Amino acid sequence: MVTQFPAMTFVTSLTLESGDRAALDDIVGEIRDTVRRKGAELKGPHSDSPKQHFVSQYKQLDGEGDTYDAWSYTVYRRRVEIRGADDLARDIMTWDFPNSVHVTADIERVQHVGSPA
Repeated sequence: MVTQFPAMTFVTSLTLESGDRAALDDIVGEIRDTVRRKGAELKGPHSDSPKQHFVSQYKQLDGEGDTYDAWSYTVYRRRVEIRGADDLARDIMTWDFPNSVHVTADIERVQHVGSPA
C-alpha cells in the first residue's frame, strides 16, 4: 500500500509599508477581498505599530552647523500571508501598486507533518 501525502504548500508573506495610511489600507483591503473571493486561505492583515522617523535638516549643504527642526514622518506596516494559492500570490505581486506603497514578498515552502522529506 502506498501512502499518498499532500504536496508541499507555499506560504507567501506580503509586507506592505507606506507613509500614506489610507492608500495602504485600500491596497490591503483589495488583497484581502481578492484572496477571499478566489477561495484561498489568508492570514491577516496584521498591523505593526507605526514607526516615527526623524530626519535632521541642516541649514548648510555640508551637513555642519545649525539645523532646522527635524523633519518627521510616520511609516505604517501591514502583513498578510497567502497559503497555497501560488498563482494568486504571483498575480497579486504583478499589480500596479501606488508609488506610496512599498511591497515585499517572502515565499516559504511548508512541509506537512508526516510527509516525506
